[in-house]
Formats: sequence, structure tokens, C-alpha cells
Amino acid sequence: MEQMTLFDNRTDNAPLASRLRPASLEHFVGQEHLLGPGRMLRQLIEKDQISSMIFWGPPGVGKTTLASIIAGRTQADFINFSAVTSGIKEIKEVMNQAEQSRRMGIRTVLFVDEIHRFNKAQQDAFLPFVERGSITLIGATTENPSFEVNAALLSRCRVFVLKALEDADLVRLLENALKNPAGFGSQTIRITPEQLRAIAGFAGGDARTALNTLEMAVLNGEIDAGGITVTAEGLSQCISRKSLLYDKNGEEHYNLISALHKSMRNSDPDAAIYWMCRMLEGGEDPLYIARRLIRFASEDIGMADSHALQVAVSVYQACHFLGMPECDVHLTHAVTYLSLAPKSNALYRACESCKQDVGALRAEPVPLQLRNAPTRLMKELDYGKGYEYAHDAEEKLTHMECMPESLQHRTYYHPTEEGEEKAAKERFERIRHWKQQI
Repeated sequence: MEQMTLFDNRTDNAPLASRLRPASLEHFVGQEHLLGPGRMLRQLIEKDQISSMIFWGPPGVGKTTLASIIAGRTQADFINFSAVTSGIKEIKEVMNQAEQSRRMGIRTVLFVDEIHRFNKAQQDAFLPFVERGSITLIGATTENPSFEVNAALLSRCRVFVLKALEDADLVRLLENALKNPAGFGSQTIRITPEQLRAIAGFAGGDARTALNTLEMAVLNGEIDAGGITVTAEGLSQCISRKSLLYDKNGEEHYNLISALHKSMRNSDPDAAIYWMCRMLEGGEDPLYIARRLIRFASEDIGMADSHALQVAVSVYQACHFLGMPECDVHLTHAVTYLSLAPKSNALYRACESCKQDVGALRAEPVPLQLRNAPTRLMKELDYGKGYEYAHDAEEKLTHMECMPESLQHRTYYHPTEEGEEKAAKERFERIRHWKQQI
């Protein structure tokens, strides 16, 4: 743990992003929905009336910077705490220190970076001190706090959602870096507006990535008597590959698979292929994607095109045989087929409706006519009595009731007229009509 040290370390050897960290709201770029004139968070910071809060947003959008600004304005003791390097012992030490300060009338603001890395026991250790007012907790996280922060602790904190920066915001940051004495203001840097926009686009809303990329491009620029020129070739090497924000166990994993699923459901193959490629580029297991496609084939297409399930299973096998990177085209095949296939969720609705009955109603015994009777005793108990063998009937149908008595009029499958399911619906209706004829 540190007290006011993280934000004061601004040596010339520090990365550009650290040297240019804003010290006031006036120099903070982005998050206008939180920090614009009259906005709540701005007023809380300016009036030094902050309560326990959590900053949630992707990397490089200003979470730690906001904490540093609060540290510079608050009249309370400000303690920086890292969830990566601290455990229960360090938490207790800080809490005891904060409790002693509270008794002396001194507030303590505790900033916990990457709070989602704390386990339940560690987060629980904060709870009584937050409740007593011994500390004002400020947490920063890139993960959804609904999943990663204990409900009891979360209920005592206000969550502020920080958004990825716009390209225009990033260009402003880059232009400031070229003018600011803490950046490259003391040097002559020749870089075009198009190159700055290229860096901003590459950064994907991450200020830290944008500034680090600019620094790399300048350090690898061509030096002459007039200064440094950022060349097109040098810049292209700096932005040749984007590191995508993707955590296979985090919220973004579920966001992307949701986007893929809903794009296919909406018959949009272009969007579906994009989200699939995003997942693969982020390192997702292709077999996970293939399994989700198999589920989709029955949940959202079903009887409208039963070949969809065959395609999905075949693609899973192809992915298993080949692996990445070759299997990406097979996944594209399945995603495109499923997107363009006629859609029906009749099977899904039938399954869910039946599960509700199975869970809510009493477990009905199997009707005697449906039971096998392999023993003499079972035959004496009328097992199998009244069974009608459909193959013996000319229509291959009988009037035998297969449902339990209490569910004899229940219907789960309601076919649509989409694709091949239209034919299934017509046959189903003929069967029901025949069975109603006594």
C-alpha cells in the first residue's frame, strides 16, 4: 500500500502516458456524461463530497486518473491499494489505520485498483469499515461489478460507467502530447493529422494505448537536424496488430457470443461473421463457438431447416480435426448458413414449456398401456394392457393416449410455417385431426 505515491511518480523515464496524466478535471479528456458541467461526478469531486464508488470501464479510459484527481483535491487521507499485490493482512493493516484516523476526525479515502481481483473474503473485509464510515472506498475495475463485486459491498457503492474514448478525444490527447513540455513539447516532431487519426483508430478508445503508440512511433522516427519525422513505414510497424480486449472468462466473452447469436437470429451474416472473427482473434476456442452454433441450430432454426443441425455438427467435427487457424473458414460456413436459414423457435418453446410443467406439476405415473411387462407379475398388474401397436394400423396411427391423464390436453409443440416446418405443421395438424375422430 502507498499513500499519495502512485500519482506523484512523474520522472522523465516514466512512460508518456504517466508523464501526461491530468492533475485536474479541466485537463481530463472524455467521459462528458460523468464530468461535463453540472454532472454529478464532477460536482462530487469539486466539492470533495465523494461517497464510496466504483469506476467501471475498459482499460485506458481514465479510472486511475480520476482517482489521482480526487487524491489531489480531497482533504482526507488518500491511500492507494492494489488488488494484485495485497492480501487480507494488508487490508487489515489499512483498515486499522483508517479506524484510528476516523476516531481523530480524519476521513480516509481508499483507492483499490482492479478490485475485481479480490476474492469474496478479501472484499468482505472492507464491508464493516465502509458501513461505519471508516473509509470511503473507490474501486476501479474492467469487469462487470454485478458479477465481480460482492452484492453487499456493491449495494453501498455508486457505480460510474466509463466509456471508451472517441477517436476525436484521442486525437486531442495526442496533439497535447506533442505540445506539452512533459511530452514532446521541447522537440520538433513531424507527424501528419492522418497519422494521428490512424493511431487513435488503432487504440480503440484506450488513451494509454494511443500515447504508448505515439511514443513508440516517435522513438522509431527518422532523426535529422530539424527534428524527428514519423514515417509511414515506421508507424505501420507500430500499429500492425491490434490487441483486442477479450477475456474468455469475463463479461466481454459473453457480450461477444451474445452478439454472434443475436446477429444470426436476425439473419445478418455479415455481422455474425464479424463477431465470430472478433472472438477468434481474441483467442477464443473454436470448439466453444462451434458448440454454440450447434445449440443455435435447434434453438433458433429447428424444424424450419433440420439440415442446419447437420451443418453445425459437421463444422464442429471439422474444427476438431483441423484446429486454428484453418478451421476459421468452416466456422464462417456454419455462421453464414445458420444466418440465412429460415428461423423457428418452436422446438425451444416446446422444450421450455414442457420443463415448466415437469418442474411445477406432480410426477405423473407412466400410463399402464405404455409400460413393458417382461415378467408374469407385471402382466398380472395390467402392465402393457391396452397398448396399440401403430405399425399394425393402416394409417400407422392409433387412438391410444400417451400422456398422463392430467396432461391429456396439453400441447407443447406449436410448429410455424417457416421453411420446412410448414410441411411438418401440415402433417401434425392432420395427425391431430385424425386422432380427434373417435
